[in-house]
Amino acid sequence: MDVTDLRVAIFSGNYNYVRDGANQALNRLAGYLLERGAKVRVYSPTVEKPAFEPTGDLIHIPWFPIPRRPEYKVGFMIPPRVKRDLRAFAPNVIHVSSPEILGHRAVTLAHKWDLPVVASVHTRFETYPRYYGLAFLEPAVLAVLRRFYRRCDAIFAPSESMAQLLRDQRMNYDVGIWTRGIDREIFNPGRRDMAWRRSLGIADDEPVIGFVGRLVMEKGLDVFSEAIDRLARRKVRHKVLVVGKGPAREWFEQRLPDAVFAGFQGGQDLGRAVASMDMLFNPSVTETFGNVTLEAMAAGLPVVAASATGSRSLVADNVTGRLIRPGAIDAFADALAAYCADPAARRAAGDAGEAASRRYGWDEVNQELVDAYIRVIRQHHHGGRQQASPIP
Repeated sequence: MDVTDLRVAIFSGNYNYVRDGANQALNRLAGYLLERGAKVRVYSPTVEKPAFEPTGDLIHIPWFPIPRRPEYKVGFMIPPRVKRDLRAFAPNVIHVSSPEILGHRAVTLAHKWDLPVVASVHTRFETYPRYYGLAFLEPAVLAVLRRFYRRCDAIFAPSESMAQLLRDQRMNYDVGIWTRGIDREIFNPGRRDMAWRRSLGIADDEPVIGFVGRLVMEKGLDVFSEAIDRLARRKVRHKVLVVGKGPAREWFEQRLPDAVFAGFQGGQDLGRAVASMDMLFNPSVTETFGNVTLEAMAAGLPVVAASATGSRSLVADNVTGRLIRPGAIDAFADALAAYCADPAARRAAGDAGEAASRRYGWDEVNQELVDAYIRVIRQHHHGGRQQASPIP
């Protein structure tokens, strides 16, 4: 069996209606599979005006909006027309990318039809309740996630630190790695544009602290703003540049009155924005990989990040940046202040990060997942689905 024998059905909660790191990876995967002769069909909620054109054939799944977060849609069923389409496509592996209702329905269907099913892990959903005053729900969310992932033949994390967490949480016996790549045509130090910075009112000698990502509370916006407030109190010269959009923008703007908000940037514009910063500050603890961290490294920036899943696999502390205990506001401020005051330290860490980023190529990481698909299909046909260990 080789890649040309693969018929992959991907079930995604968000394949292209809102741009994020997870669906960018899924679209790149679909493109890689198609280029090498595999068959791919994607099932996901769709909207009239998506964030970008999808890669491959995309089949609409009925959805309803998430309360208070209407930009996100929940696929809630696999209707008969979709089941007929899936039957006609005749997949030999099903890939689910999110443990929501659609993902559960897809896993159940895979079991019913005796198909191998794998899941890729993109988000630490168990951490989300704490950002909405519902931290007491985290054990229940973990239990739901465990039930979902144990029904899969294998699960894939984007980083070794996230894979180890999944093993520690006893999610599945078979935990592999499907990491992420970097487009070096877009993210590289040569994209730095001082004229663009000046157009935003940023002086050439002003150290720029960057934030890149969706403006939602689970990205650590509270920690980011508090650390920046500490810098202001200490009279540390700096400028904050925020790249991204989201429902928490107004809250973030109020907390960072002196920051520059550049809005959403994509493609080469994003590469220019990142390279034009002097450091990236990523306090999030919900990341499973940290695409923006890798992009900043490829652009030659030092990264100050929370010592959490994802970042721990990318950032070498005191080499390519700093890893700080999650939520440690003063320690974050200390690390940022040190880079603001020392251009040579910024250059050294940025050069080391740029060199480290060269290990991440999209073709290589997607081929590893192709190899895993083939292994899982063979195991499924020879020995059936292995169950995860019981909860003690």
